[in-house]
Amino acid sequence: MKDSLIAKRYAEAYIEFAVPKSGLPRCVSDMKDLRSVFRQNTDLMTFLRAPEISKLDKARIIDKALSGILSAETITFVNYLLDKNRIDLLLGVIDHVRIAYSHGDVVDVVLRTTFPLELDIVERIKESVAIFAKKKVNLYLQLDPDLLGGVQIMIGNTLIDGSVRNRLVQLKKQLLQSRMSA
Repeated sequence: MKDSLIAKRYAEAYIEFAVPKSGLPRCVSDMKDLRSVFRQNTDLMTFLRAPEISKLDKARIIDKALSGILSAETITFVNYLLDKNRIDLLLGVIDHVRIAYSHGDVVDVVLRTTFPLELDIVERIKESVAIFAKKKVNLYLQLDPDLLGGVQIMIGNTLIDGSVRNRLVQLKKQLLQSRMSA
């Protein structure tokens, strides 16, 4: 869990560093290509982790092997991970960039409600989610009578739960905790 959080931070740093120079589509493409390189060369990560090989030699091989395939920014980033002894995070970084940015500046959002909402309310929710996610939003509506009321918003893997059912569950937990502590 801790490594995935760190990998996510490095992935976001990579995006901040590389996108202004290479563009988001190229960065995502580079990560897909890099993933492909690791799949085809299963010993590559073992080589990059090997303590007996100097960082300089690893950097030379990375530069030589990947210079025709990847952008200079991506190669610089891989070398940075090597230099900081964080090469173990590279596959996590690749996966995060591929998953989080493959759709570009668009995110799919599922809005669950117990009953159909008015169009102006849906539009306000969509605008709020777009501001929160800092991306354009594809909004999908889903009716779910189990919510009892309120809404749930699913943005990627993030759930924002404002349902009555969730509030009742939280209230039950609080009552049980206060009963146990008394």
